[in-house]
Amino acid sequence: MKIILALTGLLFLIMGVPGCFAKEQPKKEQPKEAAQQQSISFMDALSAPPTDPVDEAHPVDVHITEAQMKEFGIVVTVAAAATLSLEIQLPGEVVINANQLVHIVPSVPGIVSDVKKSIGDQVTVGEVLATLDSRELALAKSKFLASTARVGLAEATLKREQILWDKKIGSEQEYLEAKTAFEESIIALRDSKQALHALGLSETEVKNLPDEPDTELTRFELRAPLAGEVIERHLVRGERLKEDSHAIVVANLDTVWVNLAVYQKYLPSVRIGQTVRVIPGNGVKEQTGTISYLSPIIEKQTRTATARVVLDNDDGQLRPGSFVTAVILTGELDVSIAIPKTAITEISGKQHIFIKTGHGFAPREVRTGRSDGVLVEITEGLSADEGYASDGVFSLKSELQKEDFGSGHGHAH
Repeated sequence: MKIILALTGLLFLIMGVPGCFAKEQPKKEQPKEAAQQQSISFMDALSAPPTDPVDEAHPVDVHITEAQMKEFGIVVTVAAAATLSLEIQLPGEVVINANQLVHIVPSVPGIVSDVKKSIGDQVTVGEVLATLDSRELALAKSKFLASTARVGLAEATLKREQILWDKKIGSEQEYLEAKTAFEESIIALRDSKQALHALGLSETEVKNLPDEPDTELTRFELRAPLAGEVIERHLVRGERLKEDSHAIVVANLDTVWVNLAVYQKYLPSVRIGQTVRVIPGNGVKEQTGTISYLSPIIEKQTRTATARVVLDNDDGQLRPGSFVTAVILTGELDVSIAIPKTAITEISGKQHIFIKTGHGFAPREVRTGRSDGVLVEITEGLSADEGYASDGVFSLKSELQKEDFGSGHGHAH
């Protein structure tokens, strides 16, 4: 029993002594930054924005050298006042010049014996387009030849009666009758000659009729009254034509009309003599002309008036029936600042220009005003005497997109 008690006391001493003599160690204070870091949750750490290093230069500048500017065709222009051309844009249509259009009719009925030209063929003045066999023409020629013969006979009779009257052999009555017959034959010859001219025969053709073979009396030739192109043909061999049939249509397309539809609200600003730019589109070159005609009435269906411009068409690019856009210069307007339309580009859905900086160029948002299609008024975002890129804007925008992509920004669109 004594042994057990002794062992228990010894064990108590061994366990208790270190606890009695051990000193409490002071707690070390954690830094505030470490405490804050320990207080941030894992989800907060995921949602926290990244911290990018700040560049010393402007983060959206386009850095470019003088050599690169020349290579990309970048031109710097100083902002200044300008004059805008006030314009009206109207729709138009190319039509045939009615003064250079002819509908060829046969003048006499007949049967088509030959057709020499087709649609698209070029013709010269007086060129034969087709021939007809016409009984009516043969009758008209025969009447002329008969009248010519009667004039000769009447003239001979008058001369004989004149001689007899002078010798007191013939009677006065016979002389007067011969004179009257001669004058009537002259009138009949003149009438038959005019009838042939009305049918299209020239003076030379009429003069040569007495020497013409009988087989040619029925021959009628359709000739081109002007040089141009055959645009319509309404006859074939063996077809019988009436004297009012529109057999062939010829047009000279060296000049064309452009008819513009002028809305009522624009009529006070449109007048004869104004300069017009005609834009055909589809790769056809733009032309400039003047208004030569302005309709005095309003069309009921379209509620527009017609303004006409005559344009050269030597190359045949202006085809009748095609639609064009016309711009009429109506006046001028002075503005404080205007820049070329090509100097403006869209970035993030807004209009920007590139301002010259010490590093290169920086995009700047601007507000625009009126425009004449070439120059654009700047109302906000650009001051006089500031340098901006007037050419090569596409290259600058491309470089901006490259730099933004490399730095993680996404400003250019």
